[in-house]
Amino acid sequence: MKQHENRVTRRKFVGISAAVAASSILCRNLGAEELVKPNSKFNGVQIGAITYSFRGMPGSAEDLLKYLIQCGLSSVELMGEPVEQFAGIPAFGRSGGGPGRRQMTDEQKQAMQQKLEEQRNWRLSVSMDKYKELRKLYNDAGVTIHIVKFGNIGDANMTNEEIDYYFNVAKALGAKGITRELSEDAAKRLGPIADKHKIMIGFHNHTQMTPTTYDGPILSYGNYMGINFDVGHYVAGTNESPIPIIQKFHDRILSLHIKDRKVNNGPNMPLGQGDTPVALILQRMKKEGWTFPADIELEYQIPEGSDAVAEVTRCVQFCKEALA
Repeated sequence: MKQHENRVTRRKFVGISAAVAASSILCRNLGAEELVKPNSKFNGVQIGAITYSFRGMPGSAEDLLKYLIQCGLSSVELMGEPVEQFAGIPAFGRSGGGPGRRQMTDEQKQAMQQKLEEQRNWRLSVSMDKYKELRKLYNDAGVTIHIVKFGNIGDANMTNEEIDYYFNVAKALGAKGITRELSEDAAKRLGPIADKHKIMIGFHNHTQMTPTTYDGPILSYGNYMGINFDVGHYVAGTNESPIPIIQKFHDRILSLHIKDRKVNNGPNMPLGQGDTPVALILQRMKKEGWTFPADIELEYQIPEGSDAVAEVTRCVQFCKEALA
């Protein structure tokens, strides 16, 4: 696998960067209601993005929709936190010891547990109306919520009632699937529940995935167990092309994460500058008529003077060029 296999070269990427700069600036000065509805399906291949790509920017559901429209994206993998915030979940205070804090005092730990319980009770009683409202907001703007990410769904400390809640949220949003991190224990637990709801679980990999990971039992636990295949992480961790995995498991892939990394656990790079054959992957999707989305995940360092919206826009243009 060599860098020159990507037909969209670094030179083209630089050209794309210059071409989209003016439009990106213009779009940021417009409200969503003033923009033409986006369409990022290019020659049959749906390009989208995970909203993690905009993590350094204000991140409400409304903010994220604005960014997606500015980038010309009509499909999204929406992170669960802004989804639940839109619906009114009780929030952790800034000094309240939210999840992930280290070296908390006993008082902070108790406050955190109380807030977690409050959130749990909220989830088990909340109406789906706000989620349906969010779906309409996005759909009216031309954006489909294809996937919602609830990264801990199926963990051991989660009740079956909470799991059902997450599936019901996905349905209310019109999503075809939920993504979470790779876990055989979670697959074993979620398999029959996903079959009941007919919503796919897509397991996301980092560099721990090997060429034989899905030859094991993970996909056997249910018909709706699937793959959210991060092609950049796979290349960095295995030094192998992800195309054989896509070919073999295309009928179980919920989505791809599109990024470009160097081999040998190398860094994230702008599309076309790493060792991940992004253009060849997209061209194979076009040739085979595969309908799962290819979602941009922006993880390379944003250049000085740019921002996530401008960089995701460049990635969209890269994908469009690859699929021309």
